[in-house]
Amino acid sequence: MDAATGSNIDELQVHLSVVVPCFDERLAVEQTLRKLERALAPIEHREIIVVDDASTDGTSQILDKLAAEIESLRVIRHAANRGYGGALKTGIRSAKGRFIAITDSDGSYPNDRIPDLLARAEAGADMVVGARIGENVVYSRLRALAKVIMRRYCVWITRQPIPDLNSGLRVFKREVIERFLGYLPDTFSFTTTATIAFMTNQYLVEYIPISYAARIGRSKISPIKDTIRFLQLIVRTALYFAPLRVLGPVIVVLWMVFFGVAGYDVLIGRDLTQKDLLLLTFATYVTLLGLLADMIDKRLR
Repeated sequence: MDAATGSNIDELQVHLSVVVPCFDERLAVEQTLRKLERALAPIEHREIIVVDDASTDGTSQILDKLAAEIESLRVIRHAANRGYGGALKTGIRSAKGRFIAITDSDGSYPNDRIPDLLARAEAGADMVVGARIGENVVYSRLRALAKVIMRRYCVWITRQPIPDLNSGLRVFKREVIERFLGYLPDTFSFTTTATIAFMTNQYLVEYIPISYAARIGRSKISPIKDTIRFLQLIVRTALYFAPLRVLGPVIVVLWMVFFGVAGYDVLIGRDLTQKDLLLLTFATYVTLLGLLADMIDKRLR
């Protein structure tokens, strides 16, 4: 069972809901939420939803205290840890605002920029992302290299520029993000998958440069395991939303191999072999699979 505490705001009055996933962030969460509340002061009819993802380090007690002090704050608790994306899904599903912002609880994002992101969403963008390309951006070079490789692959998939693939500071139109919740993962790849989903479905995505500070406390990301999982989810998402962009190069290579091998066998060996027939069958199968997947994708859209 999940538990919820905090404000009881009329759904019709909420303009912006800010969802903050939180797991074992006792060193940062109070400072982050107090700064967030001050940053949101100019925005009327707002709410802050903190999803406590089964914290065990005393974070829950701090959130109880803050919920009693901050009128707009609501706390939802998971009985078991569901992951970063799982916490975001819980918060988004319970949000009451027309627009939904997400941010982290570790103090790394400049939450005073949320009103700027909201303004662009109010002007018509379906998703506005705080791109970590501004001044004072701090994260490891190893992570930066992995991000560049994955970002370039996703640019090729979506055919659109992506300054920051997985920034955790974003504002969505609620009606749009709710359409994709069933496809988005419960892991740290939530934001990356959301980027691909929005762009391949022709929703308007805008980027605003922001700074990015070193987090307070220890990171929950496992560099090797989460990177592998990250790559798997990107490929799976790309296959779902843009199947021909993924299968297209495979199809081209298979046909090139078939024509090369079959041409050699016909011109030099004067005969088609079993190997040629197998290559022809495989190339045809993958081509038909790609075309069928693309047709289903377009039909569903």
